[in-house]
Amino acid sequence: MSSITANNKRIAKNTVFLYVRMLLLMAVTLYTSRVVLSILGIEDYGIYNVVGGVVSMFTFLNGTMSGVTQRFMTYELGTGNSQKLNNVFVTTKRIHWIIAAIILILAETIGLWFVQNKLIIPDDRHVAAFWVYQFSILSTIMLVISIPYNACIIAHEKMSAFAYISILEVFLKLACVLLLPIISVDKLIMYAFFMLCIHITIRSVYNMYCRHHFDEARDIGQFDKSIAKEMIGFTSWSLFGGFASVGMNQGINILLNIFFGPAVNTARAIAVQVDTAIHSFVQNFQTAMKPQIVKTYASGDFVHMISLVFASSKFSFFLLLALSLPVFFETSYILDIWLKEVPDYSVPFLRITLLVALINTLATPLMTVANANGNIKKYQIVCGSLQLILIPAAYVTLKIISNPILVFWIYLAIAILTQVARIYIVSKLVNISINEYIYKVLLPILKVIFIAPFIPLVIHIFVSEGFVRLIFVIIISIVVVICAVYLLGLSIQERLFLLKYITNFKNKLKK
Repeated sequence: MSSITANNKRIAKNTVFLYVRMLLLMAVTLYTSRVVLSILGIEDYGIYNVVGGVVSMFTFLNGTMSGVTQRFMTYELGTGNSQKLNNVFVTTKRIHWIIAAIILILAETIGLWFVQNKLIIPDDRHVAAFWVYQFSILSTIMLVISIPYNACIIAHEKMSAFAYISILEVFLKLACVLLLPIISVDKLIMYAFFMLCIHITIRSVYNMYCRHHFDEARDIGQFDKSIAKEMIGFTSWSLFGGFASVGMNQGINILLNIFFGPAVNTARAIAVQVDTAIHSFVQNFQTAMKPQIVKTYASGDFVHMISLVFASSKFSFFLLLALSLPVFFETSYILDIWLKEVPDYSVPFLRITLLVALINTLATPLMTVANANGNIKKYQIVCGSLQLILIPAAYVTLKIISNPILVFWIYLAIAILTQVARIYIVSKLVNISINEYIYKVLLPILKVIFIAPFIPLVIHIFVSEGFVRLIFVIIISIVVVICAVYLLGLSIQERLFLLKYITNFKNKLKK
């Protein structure tokens, strides 16, 4: 069996495990969101999200190091240098403890002042907001110190671990939801406390799994100053990109809170919940692809690496399109049957968020190959600066026109501009032809999105709203996207490969 065939099978196997994990998490997340929103109410749910978002603003350093850790560990696995891999783990572990300390200091000083003095929180909920904030800080620290262990699993492509451990996470979250109604103390505070307990438990399980399965996780390496220096040098520019990404996303939350109050934060939280559930399908596929992209780059197999980037970009978009179309057309009805009370602005927020997700799904493969290359200064400066433009642009717009939907349209415009810049910069980094990218990725995508929405749109317009229309739109959307992808989105070689795969699968079933 060729190495490429073995790698493709590994990608497929890992994708299946990640989808099992995603389905469990998605089902519980959507259910618990509905129940928690009902129990807490629109105002408290908004407080939980905006207060937790303030803590997230300080995690840009952690978010940056997460990607750097995965990159360095995967790269060393690709080169086969086990000793350096051991040292990378120990070094990154110590760095993440330092990051956790920095986040704690920033969150308990600047962050706490901001929550108590700048956020719009009802007077009778300040005490609850304080404790939610404290529990959110501790939850974040748990996530930070878990990064080296999660990076181990991804680098070794042991995605089954995520699926198995997620079963535990699912039951814990369900237990929290079942306990909330019968608890007499403040439910907002207890919900935040339960989430902290879950993070501590899951972090401990990942720790034990990695120590049992991976040599480097047993601390057999040593802290290496040269590796730390290399990682910090790599991080210096990634840091700006991480800050821009977190600043953009949490900046939207804070602006909405300052101008419109916590109820609008709830509307955005609902949009993000649904988008996360849908987008997780794509993220699972991309997570399985990332190690292969980095390893092929590390081994010098650039032709195969570019083919992986193109395939990951195109198929990620098609997968998200098939899932997003019915949600986009039936947003109002889906939210009505999911939630007991739908917050104002939830429908337009979700629709525009889905459009942004479709643009951003093309970003991950390019970001992965840029990180594999390591020369990311220009990439991070340009893309990060474009993302940060959102905050002043949205602030000025809201000062002139008090309409929260305009923030999301600006968000979409900046996502498009950032992707254009991303394509240009990465093409120069790793010698990817822009014309080839347009021909093999963007042109097939444009063909599919020109055809696919037409029939679902006709059904949406001419059939009365209800469960029957929802089912029709879901089925037709998926069928139309599959047909359009097969006829217009795949190359001749890809269609032949798909037919061969289906034939082999049928033959196995007959045996």
